[in-house]
Amino acid sequence: MPLSLALYQPDIPQNTGMMLRLCACLGVSADIIEPAAFPVSDRAFRRAGMDYLDRIEIVRHASFAAFEARRASSGRRLVLLTTRGATPYTEFAFTADDILLVGRESAGVPESVHDAADARIIVPMRPGFRSLNVAVTAAMVMGEALRQTSGFQGLPGGTPA
Repeated sequence: MPLSLALYQPDIPQNTGMMLRLCACLGVSADIIEPAAFPVSDRAFRRAGMDYLDRIEIVRHASFAAFEARRASSGRRLVLLTTRGATPYTEFAFTADDILLVGRESAGVPESVHDAADARIIVPMRPGFRSLNVAVTAAMVMGEALRQTSGFQGLPGGTPA
């Protein structure tokens, strides 16, 4: 399975649409872990994702437990992007079938989800700043994961890592 981005209970439709658009452009599948704070038919969500949402594999999960059961059966590694991570994303060794997990914009993920992750990584920032926008963080980390795993091969202009 290729790299995947999982969104835990997203609560801002524009960010969700942007992350799904990014996935479509880069050939990354996506998982949405419910409940989302908006209906997927929400206009802002559709506008941010543009017509790209029809060109991406999106798997929706009724709960984190449902997502985790599917992930466990696949044997894929769950990599949490978190401000509480200890390893900078640029120092982490990604694999081509990792699932990158981002939390809710307003609250991140609960402790139980944090504990379920196989790895916890961080985007380093200057002191005194709390966090980046979740979509920006996802883009930075996804780009590095694809670079490391040659995931850009097959894309126009893509080159091996």
